Amino acid sequence: MTQALDPTEVTLPLVEIFETVEGEGTAAGFPTVFVRLFGCPLRCSWCDTTYSYAPHRAEMTLTINEIAERVSAYKAIRVCLTGGEPLMYRERSAALLNALAALAHIVDIHVETSGAIDIAPFLESVASDKVRYIVDYKLPTSGESGKMHLPNLECLRPQDELKFVIATDQDFELACHVLETYRPDGTPLFSPVWGEMEPRELVQRILERGLSRVKLNLQIHKVIWRPKQRGV
Repeated sequence: MTQALDPTEVTLPLVEIFETVEGEGTAAGFPTVFVRLFGCPLRCSWCDTTYSYAPHRAEMTLTINEIAERVSAYKAIRVCLTGGEPLMYRERSAALLNALAALAHIVDIHVETSGAIDIAPFLESVASDKVRYIVDYKLPTSGESGKMHLPNLECLRPQDELKFVIATDQDFELACHVLETYRPDGTPLFSPVWGEMEPRELVQRILERGLSRVKLNLQIHKVIWRPKQRGV
């Protein structure tokens, strides 16, 4: 990713930009601006943002500068770049990350990526230490586990996160296998599929297995608001 892009001309398709509290991960509870790009190459069975990819359409198309201006209009000092798959636009995604990182008041930009996109080029072209990656490793229940880019596991840094969305015993066992085999840096998150696995059941499994590095990851926005409510 060496090509310089003009942020006043380069555009990206979006679903929404809004301010709320982060619902999951290590930043859960903090006021955060969500920038949701349109489009995703995966079709996970439990996806809760199906409105972010075809056959739906993008709600708007903005230049990178316009996106940064909208983010600046909010008071939150944290940004979540999400989708869909926010890294699928490659150089344009990297240019957006650099523009957001250049905002003086922003202290944290976490990128929710599917695990199917190579994050190594972004680590090279986006130098700001404000930017970190939450790689969502797809397990068998998702239907997309075969599309994971395994070298990502070796790229993760201590500030990054590795999320596993778990619905079944098979999902849990593969998540444990990935952690034991690759021993990735970054915080491992185990998240129960809403309505499929009870949080207390997943807690028991974590404790029984002695997974002392794993953080239980609950989607608190689905507790505060209706599970399918948007813009929250």
